[in-house]
Amino acid sequence: MNKLSIAKRAKVVRLLVEGSSLRTISRAEDLSINTVTSILVAVGKACLQFHNDTVVNIPAKIVQADEIWSFVYAKEKNKEYCKYGGVDGMGNAWTWVGMDADTKLVIGWLVGDREADTANEFMRDMASRLKHRVQLTTDGHKPYLKAVEDAFEDEIDYSMLIKIYGKAEGTDENERRYSPATCTGSKKVWVSGDPNPALISTSYVERQNLTMRMSMRRFTRLTNAFSKKLENHICAIALHYAYYNFCRIHKTLRVTPAMEAKIATRPMTIEDLVRIGYADEIAKEEKRLARRLRYSVTH
Repeated sequence: MNKLSIAKRAKVVRLLVEGSSLRTISRAEDLSINTVTSILVAVGKACLQFHNDTVVNIPAKIVQADEIWSFVYAKEKNKEYCKYGGVDGMGNAWTWVGMDADTKLVIGWLVGDREADTANEFMRDMASRLKHRVQLTTDGHKPYLKAVEDAFEDEIDYSMLIKIYGKAEGTDENERRYSPATCTGSKKVWVSGDPNPALISTSYVERQNLTMRMSMRRFTRLTNAFSKKLENHICAIALHYAYYNFCRIHKTLRVTPAMEAKIATRPMTIEDLVRIGYADEIAKEEKRLARRLRYSVTH
């Protein structure tokens, strides 16, 4: 069986992180869609482990958290109509995201529902990755209240930014469907600690949510480019955040978020991510080449 080179796999990953769909990459690179999917899963799983091992003990001061909606296989309201019963994890898939407002580093993320148990798990993970007391801002989603209290106890300055929305623009239902509701104002709500009112904001993490929708085809709304399996969905998100944190130069910072947060000394390349994903295969190939070299020298 012919194996793809690191450079070829890196090209596939490059297209993935720039927002191309699996089938687009399959056609453009003349590869089986199963091959493209296997690269996504292999590199995505490695990126998830890399994030868990590397993004720890972060000296953040200001943290913002939010959730972004997507779905797997079918929207929640359409699950009962799935002809063949669907797949595990089918339905709404919310990605909870926590971000350092200063370095733009995505500190933690979690895929799940929008209920209290997922909020608790997400906030416990966030608390385990932070080095110092932080000021945290979330939206007004109620499960945050208990989750933040349980995860941080009294060691946090926490506030909520509750946005007030009016009606969507448009004269009829079809027009309003494609126009988001207009934000008519916001309310800052103290929850615990001593948060600085001037720093109560979720703007950066909401901008990161836009980056997600622009960088992953499966997050594009009103298309058929949605995730068909939960595993692939999680792997795509893991790849996105590894690329965003460690490879992509932030336009304002002029370095990667990981460099700004002092957990990396240089930008990583796409090839670096691929080598992490195929570390075992690369190590076996290097051993094989070393044996061949020793054999050729002795004979």
